[in-house]
Amino acid sequence: MEQKKSYRTAFIFLTVLFFLWGFITVLVDSLIPRLREVFTLSYFQAGMVQFAFFGAYFLLSIPAGWLLSKIGYKKGIVLGLFTMAAGCLLFWPAASYRVFGVFMLGYFILAGGITILQVAANPYVTILGPEKTASSRLNLSQAFNSLGTAIAPALGALLILSDKVMTKDEIAFMTEPERVKYYASEAAAVQTPFLGIAAFIIVIALVFMFVNLPKVTDTEASNDYSVVLKNKNLIMGAFGIFFYVGAEVAIGSYMVNYFLSLNLPDIIRETPFMRTLAEWILTSGVTTSTDMAIVGVFVTFYWSGAMIGRFIGSYLTKIMNPAVVLSVFAGCAIGLILISNASTGLVAMWSLIAVGLFNSIMFPTIFSLALDGLGDNKPQGSGILCTMIVGGAVIPPAFGFLTDSFGFNLALILVMLCYGYIMFFGFKHKKTEIAL
Repeated sequence: MEQKKSYRTAFIFLTVLFFLWGFITVLVDSLIPRLREVFTLSYFQAGMVQFAFFGAYFLLSIPAGWLLSKIGYKKGIVLGLFTMAAGCLLFWPAASYRVFGVFMLGYFILAGGITILQVAANPYVTILGPEKTASSRLNLSQAFNSLGTAIAPALGALLILSDKVMTKDEIAFMTEPERVKYYASEAAAVQTPFLGIAAFIIVIALVFMFVNLPKVTDTEASNDYSVVLKNKNLIMGAFGIFFYVGAEVAIGSYMVNYFLSLNLPDIIRETPFMRTLAEWILTSGVTTSTDMAIVGVFVTFYWSGAMIGRFIGSYLTKIMNPAVVLSVFAGCAIGLILISNASTGLVAMWSLIAVGLFNSIMFPTIFSLALDGLGDNKPQGSGILCTMIVGGAVIPPAFGFLTDSFGFNLALILVMLCYGYIMFFGFKHKKTEIAL
């Protein structure tokens, strides 16, 4: 009974961590438009920020798994939080001296800390209880992570992006003292939030240092990656993570452009319900808003659907076989994309937005299924799975290339193939369970 209580307490603390880590990640993302102005970045340079983020997953996940097998999950979580704080603190000199390279280093270190947390927290949640309910627990924790990502953009817009940013032409007309003063205020606009975030993360790290988390793995376990690399289920799950992250990011990244290609702004303006819904979200009227802003507000429902779906999925994966739920959800995603591809107007829009609802359970369910049977080798398995998050840096450019060359209809087929593999992985895992 005491052990169960300990696990329950640990699960609560881990779930709080998931929420805060999702919240902080997206709050940091909301600073990027301002950073682009502070550093006078081109769009290409601004886009390199995402390569720094995904590059950290690719380069550091396996080393993080090795490290966790040595120091344990609790110390790994604390290390990840302090690493995130160190990355945030580097934004102070980056903004003061207006050096983009220092900012990139800071962002890479921040992403490295998040990588360590991913490698540590995801498998830790799966082993805080019976293996058969691991998917349910991870879906619930990830649901609170999604809650954090849903809240952060609004707060970021209110606290960070609410004041006016001068254009290059406006800055050119300033006197030198005015320009120096403006640049100082812009630097402060970046430095103050990041210092606050760093302090907040340090407090969380200190809390975790003193929280009594149960030891659930042997830190003397073998670090021979050849053992886990021979596990076919893990390797299949790793590719599942690759295709899932790639598909989710590709849809989210190009959704606004897809909606614009369907001439949806005019349809939204002419449809009373859609017009009212857009006006409720937008701060300015629909008639005065840009086409991009009008369709962009509906992308919120794509990400909100993932949050809602994870709460639902936590229950479904508890009462049903998680592999079956995964296959069904992947099949539904394929069906919705087919509907969007074959239709126009609001049907095409809402069917693609609804994919977010079925994306919800995929990452945590694939992750937990892929770790089945690894025992004390789960840190290494988690490192391999997190490495494959690099799919978010591979699939979206491929989607963009297909769109440029052949249009959205063919590009969406690439995304359907990704979900097809995920459906196959769920089916294969279920079949293996039956054989056992």
